Amino acid sequence: MSALGKVVRSGAARRRVQTLVIGLAVMMAVASSVLGGTLLAVSGAPFADAFAAQRGAHLSVQFDAGKVSAGQLSKSREAKGVSAAAGPFRTATVTPEAGEAGPAWPMTVVGRPGPGRDVDEVDLLEGRWPTRPGEIVLSKASAVIPILGTKIGFPGLPGAPTLTVVGVARSVTGTADAWVVPAQMTALTAPGSGGHQMLYRFTDAATAAQITAGGKAVTGSLPPGAAVGEQSWLTVKKTAERDTALYVPFLMAFGALGLVMSVLIVGNVVASAVGTGTRRIGVLKAVGCTPAQVVRAYVGQALIPAGIGTGLGVLAGHLLAVPVLAEAGEVYGSSSLAVEPWVDAAVAGGALGLVAVTAWGSALRAGRMRTVDALALGRNSSARRGRWAARLSVRLPLPLSAALGLARPFARPARALAMGAAVLLGAVAVTFTVGMGASLGEVMKARAHDAADVVVPAPRTAFGPGAPGPGERPPEVDQAAVASAVESADGTEKYYSATTLRGTVSGLTGTVDVTAFTGDPSWGGYTMVEGRWFEEPGEAVVPTPFLAATGTRIGDTVTLGGWAEPVTVRIVGEVLDPRKDGMQVFTDAGSLTSGHDGAGTLVTGHGAGGLKSGHDSAGTLDTAEAGSGPQGPPETSHHIAVAPGTDATAYTEALNRDLAPLGVTARTGGPDSGSDMVMTLNALSAMLTLMLVTVAALGVLNGVLLDTRERVRDIGVHKALGMTPRQTITMVLTSVAVTGLVAGALGVVLGVALHARVMPAMGESVGLRLPESVLAVYQASELLPLAVGGLLIATLGALLPAGWAARARTATALRTE
Repeated sequence: MSALGKVVRSGAARRRVQTLVIGLAVMMAVASSVLGGTLLAVSGAPFADAFAAQRGAHLSVQFDAGKVSAGQLSKSREAKGVSAAAGPFRTATVTPEAGEAGPAWPMTVVGRPGPGRDVDEVDLLEGRWPTRPGEIVLSKASAVIPILGTKIGFPGLPGAPTLTVVGVARSVTGTADAWVVPAQMTALTAPGSGGHQMLYRFTDAATAAQITAGGKAVTGSLPPGAAVGEQSWLTVKKTAERDTALYVPFLMAFGALGLVMSVLIVGNVVASAVGTGTRRIGVLKAVGCTPAQVVRAYVGQALIPAGIGTGLGVLAGHLLAVPVLAEAGEVYGSSSLAVEPWVDAAVAGGALGLVAVTAWGSALRAGRMRTVDALALGRNSSARRGRWAARLSVRLPLPLSAALGLARPFARPARALAMGAAVLLGAVAVTFTVGMGASLGEVMKARAHDAADVVVPAPRTAFGPGAPGPGERPPEVDQAAVASAVESADGTEKYYSATTLRGTVSGLTGTVDVTAFTGDPSWGGYTMVEGRWFEEPGEAVVPTPFLAATGTRIGDTVTLGGWAEPVTVRIVGEVLDPRKDGMQVFTDAGSLTSGHDGAGTLVTGHGAGGLKSGHDSAGTLDTAEAGSGPQGPPETSHHIAVAPGTDATAYTEALNRDLAPLGVTARTGGPDSGSDMVMTLNALSAMLTLMLVTVAALGVLNGVLLDTRERVRDIGVHKALGMTPRQTITMVLTSVAVTGLVAGALGVVLGVALHARVMPAMGESVGLRLPESVLAVYQASELLPLAVGGLLIATLGALLPAGWAARARTATALRTE
C-alpha cells in the first residue's frame, strides 16, 4: 500500500463516527433514489412487455351488426395506416347467472376460433381454448371467478344456455371478458342485439392523434353510426402505469432530501476534518506530500464510507422494490421485473460523484494551506471566535453552564449551520410524513364514505355450497321493507339508501356505476373537490377521472343509457372517489324516473327479465324485480346515523331483529377503509423518515463530538473551577438548543411546503384532483410539537458527546492539547 493509501485508511479508521455518518447518509439517499428510479423506469414495463409479446391491438372497435356487415368490415383491413387486423368477430353483452362463478355483472363475450397471432394474441393461462359449443374461456380480469369446470348459466337468453369453463386467459388490451367458438354466438345473441369487433394495429400509434387518425381511416368507408365504441391502447397503458406512478413523486421527494443531506454532511465532515486536523496537514506537507495529494487524501477518506453506503443503499433499494414490482408484474403475468442495471449504475455513479465533488470542494482549503501556517496554528485558529457572544450570554438570567452553551455556536458558525441543516432536513421529513399520512387518511375516508354509524350493506350472493343452482333465482330483498324498518327503528336520526346500477354514458365505451340515492347522502362522507352536491333530480356529481374520460366539466350534461329510455343529468360537482377507476355517477333516485311505464316506474331493462326501478310509497328505489337484464342486478345499501346518546351496538342488535325476516343484516360502522397501497406508502415513508432522522441526529453527533474534542482543555478548566458533570451535560446540550429550535421551526415550514407540492403531484399521477380538505391537514396544535421535534433531534445527537464530556477526568482534560 502506498503512503497516501495509508494516510487515507488511517484517517477513515480514526474518524469512526464521521465514517458512519457519511455511510448512512449516502445509503439512505441511494436506497430511495434506486427505488424511485426503478419505479419510474419500469412503471409501464409489465404492460409494454405483454403488449409486445401478444401484439396487442392499438385500437379495438365495436360495430353495430345491424348497420354494417362482416364483409364490409373485412375491407377495413386495407385502410391507410393499418399494418395488421383481426376480425370481424361476433360479440354479445350477456349477464351470467349469479352463483359459484361470482356476481351477475354484464360481460362481453367474443366468438373467436382461436387465441390469434397477428393481433391481440390471447395469452392462455390455464386449461385450453374452446373447441365446440358449450365451452367458454374466461378472462382473468373478468368479474366472473375463473375456475375450470364451473358451469355458467345465462337464464335471460332464449333457451337458457349453460357453458362450461375450459380455460382462463388474458388479453393485454382487454378486448373481451370471455371467448367462445363462433358457432356458440348464435345462442348467446338475443334477437336484434349483438355486434362485431375489429382489432387493428397501425404503422404509427404512439400518440392519441395518430390513434384518432387511424380510427377515422378504418371507419371512413363504413356507414355512418356503424362504430358504436372504441378503445385505444394508450388508455389501457395509462391505467396500467397509474399504480406505480403514485410512488414516484413521493420517492423523489425523499430521494432529494437524502441527497441534499448527504452533500451537507459530507461537506461538513470533510471541512471539520480539515479544521481540526490543521497540524496533521502541516506534518503531511512537511514530510513531502504535495497539495494535490493532501486533497486526494481527504477526498478518499470520504469516498470509503460513501462507497460502502452506496453498496448498501443499492441493496436496500432492491429489497424495497421487490413488493412493489411484484404487485406491478402480477397484473400481466410478468415475473421478470427487476431493477434495471442502468438505474443502479446511474444512482451509484451520481452519488459517488456528488460525494467526491463535495469532499473536493471542502478539502481544497487543506491543499492551499501553507506548511508553516498549518504547523503554527494547530487547533487554536478559532480560539478568539465568538467571544462577543460569550460576553452577552453570561448577562442573561440563566445558569452559567447554559449561558456558555448558548454562546458556543458563534465560535464555530459554519459547523453550527451544518448541524442546523441536518436537523432541518430531519424536521422536513417528519413534517412531510405526518402530513402525508393525514392526507392519505382523508383520501381513504373519502373512498370509504364511512361517516355512517350503522350500515345495512347490499346483499351478496352466497358462493359455494348452498348457492342457487342453475335455473334458480337468488333470494330477493324487499328494499322498501328494509327502509321502513330503518325509519321506524328507535334511535334513527337520519339515513339514506344507495342503489348502484350498471349503465352506459353516451360517447364513452364500456359501463359505469350509477349510484342513485334516496334521502340526503351529503353527510355520508363524500368529499367535494369543486362545485356542490346534487340537490334535486336531474343533477349529478362525478369523480375527476369521469370528467377526464368524457371531456366534460361542471355545468355540462351527460346522457346515461342501458335502460328503457336514456336519462340526461347535469354535472354540478366533482367528488373525490378513487374507486372503480373513478368511472361513477352519483345522482338522486328521482333522476332515473324520466322514463316511466304505465305503472309509474322506470323500466331499466330491455325485454323480459328487465329491472323496474322507481319510487315506492316509502320513498325508496324499488329494485324488487331484479332480473338478469343488460345492466345486471342492482346493489342497495342503507346508511344510518343514530341519534346522540344512542349506543350503536345496541341499536344494530335491535335493528337486526327486525331485518332478519328480510334476509339482510346491519353492522356497526362504515365500510372498511384499508388499502394495501396506503399501508405500503405509510410503511415506506415511516422507514425513510426514520433513516433521515437517524442520519440527522448522527450529523449533530458528529458536529458536537468534534466541538467537544476541540475544546476539551476548556472543559477541563471549567471542571477545575467547580463545574459538575450535570452542568457539563447542560452546557453541551444547550450548545445545540438554539440550532435545533430554529432548524425545527424552519423545517416545519419547509415540510408543509413540500407536502403542498408532492401530494397534488401524487394525486395527478393517478388522475385525481385533491380537495383542500385533503391538502390542508396540518392543525395549529400539531405544528408546535413538530417544531420542537428539531430540538429533540439535536438533543438526541448531542447526548453521547455530552456524556463523554461529563465523564472526562479533569487532569486528563487539562493535559490534552
